[in-house]
Amino acid sequence: MLDPRICPGCGDRANVPIAEPGEPVLRCARCGHRWRFHRLPLLALTGPSGAGKSTVGPELARRLADRVVVLEQDVLWTGGLRDDVDGHPTFRATWLRMAAMIHQSGRPVVLCGTVVPPEFEPLPERVFFADIHYLALVADSDVLARRLAARPAWREWSRPRIEEMLEFNEWLRAEASALRPPVRLFDTTHASRADAVAVVESWVRELLPATPDQGAFR
Repeated sequence: MLDPRICPGCGDRANVPIAEPGEPVLRCARCGHRWRFHRLPLLALTGPSGAGKSTVGPELARRLADRVVVLEQDVLWTGGLRDDVDGHPTFRATWLRMAAMIHQSGRPVVLCGTVVPPEFEPLPERVFFADIHYLALVADSDVLARRLAARPAWREWSRPRIEEMLEFNEWLRAEASALRPPVRLFDTTHASRADAVAVVESWVRELLPATPDQGAFR
């Protein structure tokens, strides 16, 4: 699937894609070519590491295999995308382009990874999406710390790294409702795996139409 930043008319690549207001139409700043695209919502299943995203994701993919594409964000966390800028804009922009390309098949993406609105919303690639919805899995800090400390050694969860994640967890719990758009929270401290999967599945279905007609997405 063609990178949505690339004009199918002249082949120019836009650093800042231009989407016309209202209609899902992209316009090339170089040659003026206009083309329609599917502007679907992106669903971001976020939250700190250890809160349950990796536990929920596989079951969510199984249950909603005919409706959405569920992807793990960290699969692209490679050296070339580990920019040192706050928010990792190169990494985030790459994921928005990837999701937008998948959306052209008419199926929305559920992206599982640690991300918050200030890291997606200001990016030029944001124009490819109708809305970005955020659901964050969180947990009590002591529970989260135990979960992370129990992970295999190859995952390299040092004490400073755990403390950083606990700080993010507490910040998210305090600020979720004030973010724009607001982030919905679900606390997995005492939730079973089945409960967490049910909550996330319900959230996804709430944002999908009754039938998989791509034109009906909100």
